[in-house]
Amino acid sequence: MTVAPIDEDNYPEPVVARPSSNGALWRVVALSLVFVAIAVGFSMMGDTVPSDMILLFLGLLAVVGVFCLFALAAGLFRFAGGDEKRTLSRAIVDSMPAGALVTDREGKILYANARYAEMTKSISSTMPVGVPRLFASQPEASEAVYRLSRAAREGRSIIEDIRIPGASGARWHRVSVRSLPDFDGAPGKAVMWTVEDITRDRESQENFYVELQKAIDYLDHAPAGFFSANARGRIQYINSTLADWLGYDLAAFEAGDLDLGEIVHGDGAGLLMGGGQDGTVKTEIIDLDLVRRDGTNLPVRLLHRAARLAEGELGETRTLVLDRSRGVDTEEALRAAEVRFSRFFNNTPIAIAALDSAGRVVRTNAPFTRIFGLTSGERGIEGLDMASLVDEESRRRLGIALEEARARKSEIDPVDATVPGEKPLSVRMYISGVEKGGDSDEAAILYALDMTEQRMLEEQFAQGQKMQAVGQLAGGVAHDFNNVLTAIIGFSDLLLIKHKPSDPSFGDIMSIKQSANRAAGLVRQLLAFSRRQTLRPQVLDVPQHIDDLTVLLKRLIGEHVSLDVEHGRDVWPVRADLVQLEQVIINLAVNARDAMPEGGQITLRTRNVEEGEAATYDYRGMVPADYVLIEVKDTGTGMPPDVMEKIFEPFFSTKELGKGTGLGLSMVYGIIKQTGGFIYPESEVGKGTTFRIFLPRHIPVETQRKEKAATPVKDLTGNERILIVEDEESVRMFSARALSTTGYEVFEAESGEEALEVLEETGEVDLIISDVVMPEMDGPTLLTEVRKIYPDIKVIFVSGYAEESVRQGLEDDRSVEFLPKPYSLDQINSKVKEVLSGAQAEQAEDE
Repeated sequence: MTVAPIDEDNYPEPVVARPSSNGALWRVVALSLVFVAIAVGFSMMGDTVPSDMILLFLGLLAVVGVFCLFALAAGLFRFAGGDEKRTLSRAIVDSMPAGALVTDREGKILYANARYAEMTKSISSTMPVGVPRLFASQPEASEAVYRLSRAAREGRSIIEDIRIPGASGARWHRVSVRSLPDFDGAPGKAVMWTVEDITRDRESQENFYVELQKAIDYLDHAPAGFFSANARGRIQYINSTLADWLGYDLAAFEAGDLDLGEIVHGDGAGLLMGGGQDGTVKTEIIDLDLVRRDGTNLPVRLLHRAARLAEGELGETRTLVLDRSRGVDTEEALRAAEVRFSRFFNNTPIAIAALDSAGRVVRTNAPFTRIFGLTSGERGIEGLDMASLVDEESRRRLGIALEEARARKSEIDPVDATVPGEKPLSVRMYISGVEKGGDSDEAAILYALDMTEQRMLEEQFAQGQKMQAVGQLAGGVAHDFNNVLTAIIGFSDLLLIKHKPSDPSFGDIMSIKQSANRAAGLVRQLLAFSRRQTLRPQVLDVPQHIDDLTVLLKRLIGEHVSLDVEHGRDVWPVRADLVQLEQVIINLAVNARDAMPEGGQITLRTRNVEEGEAATYDYRGMVPADYVLIEVKDTGTGMPPDVMEKIFEPFFSTKELGKGTGLGLSMVYGIIKQTGGFIYPESEVGKGTTFRIFLPRHIPVETQRKEKAATPVKDLTGNERILIVEDEESVRMFSARALSTTGYEVFEAESGEEALEVLEETGEVDLIISDVVMPEMDGPTLLTEVRKIYPDIKVIFVSGYAEESVRQGLEDDRSVEFLPKPYSLDQINSKVKEVLSGAQAEQAEDE
């Protein structure tokens, strides 16, 4: 290695560790003794030596003396004293295999050990040079030397590896610089440089990396698959063979990208994460299926090794994978049958576990880890007490079943239990005894079925049956009760016509009518709950109608409760009965008010919910679709879970006696369900309650007929011919008198057959008012027969109750009007006038 020459004028004389100093001193002393001996010889010879010769010798001796004085002053040699003796620290530095150089921060050399002096001999044989000069002729080292010099000036520590190419191969040098504390030779701050030849170490390191790469290459292309997973089930390493089998690109794989559950079929991931007991390493053979990237199964045999630390945490697993999809040799036929059985064992949906005599788990299949919540790997499966995995109420029955299994009874009753967790699961466990034999410690086999979904369906079915029974009862009562109320309200109206407000009987009649109206309201709630009311749906702009209700809602909730209304952008239309939807919102707002006796806030929100968002909700029964969400939120007292389960049941109320019927939320539930929507409550005690209503989005059709707008009618008189068909005599009598009073010609019939006879005798009429539910021939059947003769006849159906098929027909037939029972004198007259006026308008347009 050659470098540029050094400018010696810029450096002071360095202190270099070299043995030539003491040798030079002894040579000077010997020369002095020689001169002294010559001088003594001259003195003994006397006059025999010429005086000129003596003077010449004395002059020469003087010159040598002067030279020695100058050499001593210049430091070419010196006399060794006690403090000049070689110290232990200097001996250690001189014996270092690396070159050491001490300079100040400006680069002036203060000390160099023997090894460093040897490194610089090729550049300067008289004095060492600095490290920058040492590598000055090597362009490859310039950047590293610059960083080292800068660090030396700033007093920082730094290490650089410098590669210097050569004809016989590259050489590597490790150069470091660090600051030193002050010492006598360097009153200013000093730094120490070290230069070490690390060529052999680098070659060894490179050889190690080459061998490591070969080992990885051997593992990657081994005829068996291999993977490793961490305690969270994330794949940390997968070899090329297994990646090819599963269809993954190894070049794109990064540690932690894949989850164990993505490549292991079914519940096998939980089985692999089970591990052994705390502080043990467990190696086992497992036959199951892996999942290729395209979703197909790959039958494999796993040699699985899992270590569980003393603290219980699962360490990284190591798993060797053998492909069992290829054919087996004849001598392995028996083993292949065992493999097939093991695959079936782990792929079955039934959890299976072998238990010892104490009820502890000996071995399990893959579904066992999922059903009993052991997929996280937080605790080992082997040795777990089976009783600790179920609720306390079931442990006694499980213990009895295990006792019977140990006694090898042939018939053991199944045990129904609950597996605790964030989402508790219902399981049914079947237990059978095992005949003792060999070294096996198995005493019983447990089979567990996940019954959660079935239990939920059973509860829903039982609830539905109960609600249906109550609904049928409510519908039947409502039909007869509405007939009675229609007569009471109607005849009260007829009496009020004959009595002036000043009449003493006027107030009594009004009280009768008001009580009947209250009873009618209860019947409507019963019909709404039982979903047997007849709706007249229309396309609604929900935000607009809620805004129209705001004034009424503010009056209902009072001054102590604030109302906030928020609408999303471009809310979709829905198809619903406007009156019933308003009743739902009013009812929820009033309930929210009652839940905030000290005041609070009610928030009404509307927005769109797209199908993708609906699919993320965990609401029971709601199918993914486009919905309009109506949310009613309060800051009231909230409800505990036991109350939440019953709020939609009829006659259930948390209010004081006499302050609620218990039908409000039942009515709300019935209306929403009959409209095709869903309602879900969420509540927390002390924080408030939120009701979320999801109504199906309505997509208008271009050919859809526009909804007919009802116009108020002032003149209720008329002279048209009207046929009333009603099997309830009191209702028929009131209706006939109400219409006759206003000028109409009225015909009566108590059944459908009689109505056809009346039409045959009297001829065509302008309007038929018919009850829906009648014996022998109901209203819709009568309408079908009449339209065979008079296809354009106008019809008003009246009813307090209608079956589902009839209600659906009335909702779809826009040519038929509907008047619900009970109705008043003004209501029947207004409806008749509205229908007949509409018929006259249509006739005028046709002409």
